[in-house]
Amino acid sequence: MINLKKELFKGVGTAIATPFTETDVNYEEFGKLVDSQIEAGVSSLIVCGTTGESSTMNEKERKKLVKYAIDRASGRIKVIIGTGSNNTMSAINMSKYAEKVGADGLLLVTPYYNKATQDGLIVHFNKIASSVNIPIILYNVPSRTGVNILPETCYKLSKTENIVGIKEASGDISQVAKIVNLCGDDLDIYSGNDDQVIPILSLGGKGVISVLSNVMPEYTVEMLQSFWQGDYKKAGKMQVEAMDMINTLFCEVNPIPVKYALNKMGYNYGIPRLPLTEMSDDGKKKMDKVLVKYNLKGKVR
Repeated sequence: MINLKKELFKGVGTAIATPFTETDVNYEEFGKLVDSQIEAGVSSLIVCGTTGESSTMNEKERKKLVKYAIDRASGRIKVIIGTGSNNTMSAINMSKYAEKVGADGLLLVTPYYNKATQDGLIVHFNKIASSVNIPIILYNVPSRTGVNILPETCYKLSKTENIVGIKEASGDISQVAKIVNLCGDDLDIYSGNDDQVIPILSLGGKGVISVLSNVMPEYTVEMLQSFWQGDYKKAGKMQVEAMDMINTLFCEVNPIPVKYALNKMGYNYGIPRLPLTEMSDDGKKKMDKVLVKYNLKGKVR
């Protein structure tokens, strides 16, 4: 029997952005970024997450992109699919599809808007988990969903065989420490915030699900490797030195800034779908300055 509690990935998982044309996904550009991420040494790709704008893609688009990503990666890297929803049956259907076409794992966000109780979260996630036989990472991002997965709830969910990790984006380091204390090896912790990667690694975290690595994958990989090689001073220094880019990537709602940055680097990533809009003029000025600082402007041309 497969040990589903085995580590799904360790290191950098890129929450990969999705480029759109006026009517569809720009698969050619998406494929270029997939290949460059793999060449940079990231450990996994997270497709159809927040950064990938899954909330403004219809089911047909999501399914097509999921299959394309898995086929393009072609076993070179772990591919984890965001299949979470505030509709449990929709999440189950998408999760089953992702498993069917070869996903290595799933990322399940808390149900947004409904604001389920903690008991509701347990039933929701366990219902999805029982419908598939691949590993699941929970995604806790209260700033977007309006609901927080409490450490005690994490403990209960960690007893489910194929719930193996959590992307912690609450911003609360004390909460992360409580989860580690309660769950131990039954629930791997991944930083969901690029400004807290090294602090979370110091608590036993297994990596990061990152926006930063869309534009600085080699840097992000080196930062984590430095930590695990015992060069904590270098890792901490790299965390601090990345802060200007991290802050600019979140100066407007994600993924508005990262798509602008990818365009300036030489990709044809277009603009976000409504209700998100193109980056403001002030935001563009900030990003232009930061891209020059990190020597990223026109990097892929």
